[in-house]
Amino acid sequence: MLAAAPTARLYARPMSGASARGHGHSHGLIDPSIKRSRQGLAAVGLSLAVLAATALAQTAVFALSGSVALLADLIHNFGDAATAIPLGIAFLLRSSRAERAAGLFVVAAIFLSACVAGAEAIVRLIDPETPSRLGAVALAGAIGFAGNLVAARIRTRAGTRLDSPALIADGNHARADAYVSLAVIASAAAVAIGVPIADPLIGLGITAVILKITRDSWRTVRGHGHIHAH
Repeated sequence: MLAAAPTARLYARPMSGASARGHGHSHGLIDPSIKRSRQGLAAVGLSLAVLAATALAQTAVFALSGSVALLADLIHNFGDAATAIPLGIAFLLRSSRAERAAGLFVVAAIFLSACVAGAEAIVRLIDPETPSRLGAVALAGAIGFAGNLVAARIRTRAGTRLDSPALIADGNHARADAYVSLAVIASAAAVAIGVPIADPLIGLGITAVILKITRDSWRTVRGHGHIHAH
């Protein structure tokens, strides 16, 4: 009977591969953390690809049209895509502290994009320039709408599943950005009917929406941090 004890202890160790899957759960803390890291990286990488493609397509149209409303949207989309970098690093490190820091970086990036977009809109109000190729501008707005909705769904679902405030904030941010992109279509329509001043004014409106997104994202990240602190 005494000789059976080491054998029992041996099988009490965490199993891997097919044995672990058959057992139904993981015995070690490292297994769920690695799984969470991989799922987070997959979500961040996929949303980065979607938003980068969206922003690149919009950049090509801006180079032809000169629309300030489109510029504000594409700047914000590039900034949104860039937030995937610190989020990816945080998931790679499997660090909750790094994840919270990434959330703060997301908020800062959103605020910076608002400042750049607002400044450009003000410059165009002082020195007006009527955008051209309005059909392409409207198409770029539609691309921005679709790209941001897809990225929002990827980030929000993953953030909820993984309990990641940074991913949730970024997902909410992308969802709001989708509706911001619709303003680009409105700008093209307004210019087409002979109201070119609408372009920089809508650019300022987009800036105001981005600032609200900044505040909401800050509350999401900060509020979740307080919950964990307690």
